[in-house]
Amino acid sequence: LPFNKRSLENFENHFKAAGLDQIVDYQRVKASGEMRKLMQNKVRDMIKDDEPVKDIVNALLDDMRKNNLNEHDVVVMVWNVIMSVVEWNKKEELVADQALKHLRTYGPALLAPFATTPRSELLLMVKVQEFCYDNMAFHKVFQKIILFFYKAEIVSEDTILKWNQDGHSQKGKGIFLEQMKKFVEWLQNAEEESDEEEEEEDD
Repeated sequence: LPFNKRSLENFENHFKAAGLDQIVDYQRVKASGEMRKLMQNKVRDMIKDDEPVKDIVNALLDDMRKNNLNEHDVVVMVWNVIMSVVEWNKKEELVADQALKHLRTYGPALLAPFATTPRSELLLMVKVQEFCYDNMAFHKVFQKIILFFYKAEIVSEDTILKWNQDGHSQKGKGIFLEQMKKFVEWLQNAEEESDEEEEEEDD
């Protein structure tokens, strides 16, 4: 294409007209991957430079609008960045405190704005599960992180119950379902009591 016509729109129109939609799809995936990498690097640098969390959220919201991203894409990316900026302790007994301290600083302010739908909340839970499974020192920390997210209103009761029922990943499924068992039972009992109270009020 001539230099003055090398825009993304002209690129796509040219190859679509030639019946080469696969090239268009490939280019979109490639561009999307590069753009996400740039966003990740920007957020990582802003966290390392101790920039205000409000500024990080605004930068993410701006990039999200510009690049037509969904919040479930962004919440996973933010989780990955938050967990990648720390040198984690290798000892199980120390890493839980380290993780919760770090997440108290960045979790609610950075994750909550991008976890406002059931889909993004569930995807975040699955990513936490996979992270804890892939990092041995975190095997016993999953339940503590989710309990913190619940108290901080990052993930809802409905999302936790959905995850427990059929929304979880297969990675470490047995370990983490067992870890969550008592908390899930508590949520279910609280839900049943709430339903009973509503029925009594209706009567």
